Amino acid sequence: MPAPPYLRIVEDVKARVARGELKEGDRVPSTRQLAQDWGVALATAAKALTALAQEGVVRAEPRVGTLVTSWRPGAAQRAPMPPARRSGGGEHELTRERVVGVAVEMADAEGLAAVSMRGVAGRLGVSTMSLYRHVRSKDDLVGLMTDAVIAEFPLPDEPPPGWRARLEVSARLQWTACRRHPWLAWVTSLTRPRPSAGLLRHTEWALAALDGRGLDPVTMMQVHILLYSYVQGIAANLELEQQAQATTGLTDDEWMDQHAAYPALTALGGYPTFTRVVEDMGGDFELDLDRLFEFGLRPLLDGLARVVEGR
Repeated sequence: MPAPPYLRIVEDVKARVARGELKEGDRVPSTRQLAQDWGVALATAAKALTALAQEGVVRAEPRVGTLVTSWRPGAAQRAPMPPARRSGGGEHELTRERVVGVAVEMADAEGLAAVSMRGVAGRLGVSTMSLYRHVRSKDDLVGLMTDAVIAEFPLPDEPPPGWRARLEVSARLQWTACRRHPWLAWVTSLTRPRPSAGLLRHTEWALAALDGRGLDPVTMMQVHILLYSYVQGIAANLELEQQAQATTGLTDDEWMDQHAAYPALTALGGYPTFTRVVEDMGGDFELDLDRLFEFGLRPLLDGLARVVEGR
């Protein structure tokens, strides 16, 4: 019986280390790259990296990636030891910051759904239970991840003059954070918001920008939520596209070329305006999410001006 796909990946990486193709300190292929190279799901590739970490072949370094260790073929497999128990405070000491950093790296590469306490522990080469000394649960971990990436793009100490400029600053910083970390758009919903000090700072910023303008508190909150949902709604497509490329190995343009159903539908008739608009564009439309964000932000703020300044 052939070995499971994840084990074949494990053995291939170990063989490359044995041949010297991957040396100590080298980055190993990412989960996404392994999934594409081997034609497997992201979860399978992630399982392979976790197994390699548990054998001591690789280690995860926040903001760096997954690196080859000093492991050599024939060395006894070491049982993962929680670094928090070690003395001397070495560079691989288990800390909350390191746990969060590795979780962010996993989410950046594989999506938020791929992050689990067990998976993070595997990447760190520690037992799952050792993580609970630093984070209470996965929900707690995701909250810490959110705060960490929001902190990468801080609001200015001195806000610009005018409510509109202040709201625009917040929206652009949130968009930049989502661009860097596509999973961020999925950490919370409008109806069941996840507590986050980082996101709450943006809420405070927006409400302070609207304060003193004669708006009732419900209207103030709705203006803030509407702007947040605008950013979140477009940004949600960033991770969806990232996941689709990893699954299919195709860019959005390549996928459309192979799967476009519109020509067959329009050939049936009944969509004259759509057909004419597509033809006027030369039969092609390139959806750029950055341009879409820019296209909609100013009109949205123009509309909100009638609410904020009309009173």
